[in-house]
Order: sequence, then structure tokens, then C-alpha cells
Amino acid sequence: MTTTNTPLQWPAGYRINPRVAGPAANIVAAFREMPVAAIGDAMSRNVGTYGLRQYHARLDTVLCGPAVTVRVRPGDNLMIHKALMMVEPGDVLVIDGGADVTQALVGGLMRTTCVAKKLGGLVIDGAVRDLLEWAEDGMPIFARGHTHRGPSKDGPGEINIPISCAGMAVLPGDLIIGDADGVIAVPAADVEDVLRRTRLHLEREEKIRETNRTGKADPERFDAVLRAKGLPI
Repeated sequence: MTTTNTPLQWPAGYRINPRVAGPAANIVAAFREMPVAAIGDAMSRNVGTYGLRQYHARLDTVLCGPAVTVRVRPGDNLMIHKALMMVEPGDVLVIDGGADVTQALVGGLMRTTCVAKKLGGLVIDGAVRDLLEWAEDGMPIFARGHTHRGPSKDGPGEINIPISCAGMAVLPGDLIIGDADGVIAVPAADVEDVLRRTRLHLEREEKIRETNRTGKADPERFDAVLRAKGLPI
């Protein structure tokens, strides 16, 4: 008897890959204390989501955890339901919904599942509904918009693949951090270096903040830049 290791064949438009373990728990905990704006500054200031808003009520809520990625057909949440069967506590569901806001991808019933699964939060390039429920404490969520119109559950969709969510590239297992300023993804391979650079950036900011507070800011900080551009400063 002979056997062959035939690769799993998915129907067109469907794919379910295994969950990817994210960074170590101590790294996740350290990033939870880092402001998203400072992380972005340490990563060249041109990465992260845009066009999303938070639907949880508390501004001081922090979302932080490894990404489980989902790509869905706009207005359809079949694969989001499947992804919720695969998540581990602390995971962040990052959903590419094609920026469509004509039908909600998640609602209050799904929030109940997210809380029971101890999900770390959701980031959705799409719409939500049941806003009063999402506003309650316990489940951070960022989305592009909201509508009362509900989703279909037909597919297709893909889980744990590279996606783009609100202008942000995300791979499964990347570290996702969200606060009142927005959401950013740190590539899993770079978390330690980005953490180091973020801490250094915060130290530099603290020195600048002190000189601003005391009125001792160095005028050369900007004058030198202006002279380099040809201005007679």
C-alpha cells in the first residue's frame, strides 16, 4: 500500500491556516505599557491603521496581543465565526473587510463569544453594530464604521493569511497594539528591536518635554533644519 502526502486543496476563495503563536508573554506585557504614537515614531511614523475609530467607551483601554487574521467578503462573517473557534485567550482578531460599511461584520451576539473566549480585542476594516454592547468594558474594538444592517454567512474567506487592514499590513502572529490614538502592528520578528527603540524614543521625548516645560528648548533643533533648506536663519 502506498500513500502520498497531497497538499490540502481548498475551494477557490477559502483557506484556513493554523494559528500562529505570537511573541512571548513578557514582550506583550511590555508593549501594553507603550503608547501607540511612540511605537509608530520608533517605526518611522508611516505605519499603522487609518480611518478606524474605537467603539469601546473608555479612552484608556489598551488592546494588545498577537494577530489572528481574517479576510472576508464585504458584508459576510462566516469565516469570522470560524476564526472565533480557533483563537486563544489574548489573541486579537484583525479583519480585512474591504473597508465596506454597508453591512456589519460583528454584533452583540458575537461580542458575547469574544468575551467568553477572552479575546484580546478586534480590529475591523468594516462595520459593527449593537454599539451599546460594544461600548461596555471588557472587549476593545476598532472599526471603520457602524450600521444596523446585518451580515450574510455564506463566505468565502480566509484565516491566518497576510492581510491589509485599514492601510496596515498584518501577518498572523504579529503583535497588535491599540489605544486612543489608533492601532499599529509590530512584525513578530522585530518585536524586541522595536520595543528597545520605543523605550529610547520615550526617553528622548521626556527630555524634550522638560525643556519645553522650563522654556529652555534649544532653538537649533529647528533653526538648523531651516538653514539646511536655504533659509537665512
